[in-house]
Amino acid sequence: MPIPTQTLPPRPLLRDEVYVRLRDAIVDGTLAPDEQLRDTEIAAWLGVSRTPVREALLELGRSGLVRALPGRSTVVAPIDPQSVRDAQAVVAAMHRLAIETAIPRLTADDIERMREANAAFTAAQSSGDVEAALAADHAFHDVAITASANTAVRTVLGQYEPVLQRAERLRFGSTEGHASAARHARLIELCAAGDVAGAAALAEQTWRSLAIDQTYPTPDTATPEEPSA
Repeated sequence: MPIPTQTLPPRPLLRDEVYVRLRDAIVDGTLAPDEQLRDTEIAAWLGVSRTPVREALLELGRSGLVRALPGRSTVVAPIDPQSVRDAQAVVAAMHRLAIETAIPRLTADDIERMREANAAFTAAQSSGDVEAALAADHAFHDVAITASANTAVRTVLGQYEPVLQRAERLRFGSTEGHASAARHARLIELCAAGDVAGAAALAEQTWRSLAIDQTYPTPDTATPEEPSA
């Protein structure tokens, strides 16, 4: 039998689906820091075999969202300020590169999408809807990432942005979210004016502005938690 000529829409790999479900559960707090992750329980929860779960856990380990304890178990990684700072530096650099590459390619429709996303972000932040604020923030920054057409930038951000997203959830639930909306508005102005240097600098500063040291206790001051069962 010959291979059918009809092109079917691509389906995400099962491993990737499991990765996204686990990543989102860690970022939104469903799976708490230091919580033990048993592959058999996760497989039953998601209705999959243990193989894609193990593959997803390995990928999450490379991102710094889970960690393997030698001879013991795999747990959700605690929020470590230094790890967040490391991810923050990489993410800020990638957004700067995305803006530098994107500005000569941005269309009027792209600028309008940025305005619409920031309006949605402002409304969500004002109403205290953190989930909607995060979604709108992602849509805002994704305009430049898409326009840059740099797959390496998207890949790196996909690995390290989730580490920051746990911090962003606290930022967008506070008054600091208003400052983010103002930076978005200024970035739109610079992009519309074609100011590559100014927009790139602001894009980087936006991601470096996350007040990590104020958001999380250091290991010396953190309250010890009971070990996972």
